[in-house]
Amino acid sequence: MTREITITNTLGLNASNAPQLVQIANSFKSSIWIETEDRKANAKSLLGVISLGAKKDMNIILTAEGSDAEEAVNKLAELIEKGFAD
Repeated sequence: MTREITITNTLGLNASNAPQLVQIANSFKSSIWIETEDRKANAKSLLGVISLGAKKDMNIILTAEGSDAEEAVNKLAELIEKGFAD
């Protein structure tokens, strides 16, 4: 399962909101990856996600493989689309 999404949060993916994304990613069994133009990171790794340097209006690709891949990608995409707001 793959889905492209645009970062809407003004801060991008950074140390303040990446833990929320990583926590959700870790709730799934599937392997989940986030890609930017030139980097790829395990969505279950806080350091990996922060190291992507994804900024506002940047397109990223969420990819998941496993039994709950579709649910994982949809949940993470929803989080990002909402700008990490509850």
